[in-house]
Amino acid sequence: MLFCEVCDHEGTEQLRYTKEIYVRKDGLKQMLAIKKIYMDYETAPVGVSHMPQFAWELVSDKKNVKQKSYELQIAKDADFTDLIYNSGKTESEESAHVYAEGASLESGKRYFVRAKASDGQEETDWSETASFVTALAGKNGEWEEGAPAWKAPFVSAETDDSYKNVSKGTYVRGTFEIKKDIKEAYAFTTALGLYQFYLNGKKVGEDEMTPGWTSYRRHLLYQTYDVTEYLQKGINGAGAMLAPGWYKGVMGLTKARNNYGDQTAFTMELLIRYTDGTTESVYTDPSWKGCDSPVVFAEIYDGETYDAALEIPDWSKAETTKGDWKPVQLVFFDTQVMRAQYAAKVRVMDRIPAKRIFKTPAGDTVIDFAQNMAGRIEVTAAGKPGDVIELHCFEVLDKDGNVYLDNLRAAKATMKYTFAREETVTWHPTFTYMGFQYALIVSYPGEPKAENFTACTLHSNMASNGSLECSNPLLNQLHHNFLWGLKSNFLDVPTDCPQRDERLGWTGDAQIFCRTATYLMNTYTFYKKWLHDLEVDQTPEGGVPHVVPNIEEGRTDGNWLLRQGPHSAAAWADAAIINPWTMYLMYGDKDILKKQYNSMKGWIDFMRAHAVDYIWNYKLQFGDWVALDAEEGSYFGATPNDLTCTAYYAYSTGLFVQMAKALGKEDVAAEYEELYHKIVKKFQETFFDAEGNMTAQTQTAHIVALYFQLTPEKYITKTVEGLKRLLDKENGHLVTGFVGTPYFCHALSQNHALKEAYDLLLKEDFPSWLYQVKKGATTIWEHWDGMKDDGSMWSADMNSFNHYAYGAIGEWMYRAMAGIEADPEHPGFKHAILYPRIGGNLKYTAGKYHSIYGDVGVKWEVQGKQITLTVQIPVNTTAEIRLDQAKSVLESDGLTFIREADYMAAEAGSGTYQIVFEQ
Repeated sequence: MLFCEVCDHEGTEQLRYTKEIYVRKDGLKQMLAIKKIYMDYETAPVGVSHMPQFAWELVSDKKNVKQKSYELQIAKDADFTDLIYNSGKTESEESAHVYAEGASLESGKRYFVRAKASDGQEETDWSETASFVTALAGKNGEWEEGAPAWKAPFVSAETDDSYKNVSKGTYVRGTFEIKKDIKEAYAFTTALGLYQFYLNGKKVGEDEMTPGWTSYRRHLLYQTYDVTEYLQKGINGAGAMLAPGWYKGVMGLTKARNNYGDQTAFTMELLIRYTDGTTESVYTDPSWKGCDSPVVFAEIYDGETYDAALEIPDWSKAETTKGDWKPVQLVFFDTQVMRAQYAAKVRVMDRIPAKRIFKTPAGDTVIDFAQNMAGRIEVTAAGKPGDVIELHCFEVLDKDGNVYLDNLRAAKATMKYTFAREETVTWHPTFTYMGFQYALIVSYPGEPKAENFTACTLHSNMASNGSLECSNPLLNQLHHNFLWGLKSNFLDVPTDCPQRDERLGWTGDAQIFCRTATYLMNTYTFYKKWLHDLEVDQTPEGGVPHVVPNIEEGRTDGNWLLRQGPHSAAAWADAAIINPWTMYLMYGDKDILKKQYNSMKGWIDFMRAHAVDYIWNYKLQFGDWVALDAEEGSYFGATPNDLTCTAYYAYSTGLFVQMAKALGKEDVAAEYEELYHKIVKKFQETFFDAEGNMTAQTQTAHIVALYFQLTPEKYITKTVEGLKRLLDKENGHLVTGFVGTPYFCHALSQNHALKEAYDLLLKEDFPSWLYQVKKGATTIWEHWDGMKDDGSMWSADMNSFNHYAYGAIGEWMYRAMAGIEADPEHPGFKHAILYPRIGGNLKYTAGKYHSIYGDVGVKWEVQGKQITLTVQIPVNTTAEIRLDQAKSVLESDGLTFIREADYMAAEAGSGTYQIVFEQ
């Protein structure tokens, strides 16, 4: 029996059960089958620059099923006659993190993968065939994640200084001849600036905003495309549209231009294999030509302006002769920093039709999409030469129901199209994105109708991992809101917000939301890429920038924040430790620990170097950012910086010790474990008085002391009571900011205060998570009171209505409400801890997390004093099932439960179980 999505049944949300039937090639039903194969946690990666690790998801209609052996094959052909790897029958329980040792790859080649497995009684049929496509090998043919052997130059249409301070788009194009019959062809492309790649008049692929945002001086991604179907025998045309983007557009806190360079440029390597067995490569070269494009203005913050009169019909086709084409200029770029991108590419992920068009009290015409999001608007209109479509995107209406633009700050967030001829067009901007729910119609030919407008969301393409529903519709909306906060801010980089003139990869936001994000979506490749940027942007001493990519590098005088300290703030910089730890915990993959090891150690050593007698504090600290206990007019919460800094110093050091042990670095682990104990001892001596009271009487001080396990054991009860007292002082409300909020409910529920945790979550008045929900929010706000009870706004200088950070409560909802918990001793859900905490007057809660092994599912229903608990455990894994506050077990489904302090527990193998117990 397999655990399926939540559905509606007779007016009550229930879990639907179904059997997935797998049929062998001989027509017999399989009791054991391989459902899916993964390569580096993706199902069909394109652009792999290393031999990926393999995993397969097993399903069975039996319980307690474990793999005993497997066979893995990799071939150059779909018939598996040309094998490059055959493991043979391998005795092993490993169905994840499997490596094809000794296999060699070729550049630009599709490889086919299949597997079979046995539980000792039954063997699966061969799985359905999966595939992956390689990128370019390194200079010596090596297949490690490193620089490719890149030969093609970067070509630019920006051939004079007049382009340096403008935001226009350009074309580059070239032609080449194919004389033989094509077997397969792959293109490897990237740009300095944003680009879209064309062959013979067609846009290649579905990717948007390529090549993404990285620390370009030290890290530039290139993309791989299967272009076999785009090419033709004879003369072919290739080209790219280019725009400033993050590379040379106006970006950052200082609003500087040309942050990484002052010329956009494109490069392409095309590898063609012919049916006669020969190969040919085609490159960008000095024969290419360039000219201006119809994109007369494109900026991330300000939007895009398109003039159809400047279009060049069929500009990327070989036969095109129109246009003022001029020789390109070659642009130098260090190709040693280039890396292949194989997943998590930005795409249009949702298409949302406009809900309504209405007139505001002020007389403005506004489109409402009924969902705050990040992306662009696709518009259809009939016009004549000179007619203009102009839309201005924004998030919320003011208290009078009028357009509210103030919180965009200087961002114009405008899209504009000018007609060149009488026609009906469907258009959207290409090289920008906006954060919006609404759009002000500044200009539109004719009468605008809702069906003329579609919002197209943009975010990195990540598979959905989790779902959660309960009997409280407000909590279900809260889940919706932080999911859409993720969708709106995981656009290649984990940004703080998508609407104002900021949109930066703030490390603190990314750190506190990381585990919630990973419950929601498959974030492995996304964070792996971002953590590489974090590492290359670290200071030589190991300090971590506030934002990654560090677009503000070297600027200390253009912004008050940068003047006080451009890097290494506690909780922000600790993303260097906490994010890799979260990836390891949730995916069980040691590769990311190996890759980030120097970065992690560098950050711990930075703190150690700047600590004084194990108390750490350094230059500018954000502390408990935007906490409500801050002084009037301040963003900085009341919890002392030396306390939060030292707490994170201890916490990160402790996590580093665990990761060093996982990597087998016992000497390093021993050294830093000793350091950890010294930090904890000093924390306790400094921040607890002789009676066991915390010296800082703030909610956040108590939260981090409890959650980070820094409280002396004899004072734990007193610290919990102190936190409850501070909560009572605020009538049960939180006043915490970025540091305290993510861990508040954990600190309570893990310390015998489950009722208080649920009460906090379920508060509906200000300040609370559900206050936003009841105000109509569809994403998470930056401030608890972004919109006040009377409809007035928080200060416009920093008031995002799409800021996922406080959505970190999602972690507690999955770990505690649903009870789906990774076991640090057996990471990646090889062994899970299923411990749902029953409370909040909820009638039921149902949650699911898709691990690399399959779905981990939990559902609990309350009927009087009886709890019915249904769990699903994937094949080849085990779990400990804990019954919260159980007095007796009425139905055990064959499991043996043992009484512990606060629960009854049983170990269970794979399968679906239904248990009934009394509290």
